Amino acid sequence: MARVSMYCTAVCPYCQMAERLLRAKGVSEVDKIRVDLDPERRVEMMEKTGCRTVPQIYIEATHVGGYDDLAALDRAGRLDELLRSAE
Repeated sequence: MARVSMYCTAVCPYCQMAERLLRAKGVSEVDKIRVDLDPERRVEMMEKTGCRTVPQIYIEATHVGGYDDLAALDRAGRLDELLRSAE
């Protein structure tokens, strides 16, 4: 399974929905980067992604985007392939 990391906050409902979707797809661990606890990580996220909102999700080195982007990948049938890309 591919390595998944996610810039997130503790109270963001979209972060929670993204994690639930990833777990339903078999992802056992999501590396959470808590931007609410470390403002420097928020700056890092904005520089890397060009986005200000969370979640910002990476599957391996691929920036997926936010929850809506993740769900759209799943609906298009491409999320499973991306998650298996590291096998």
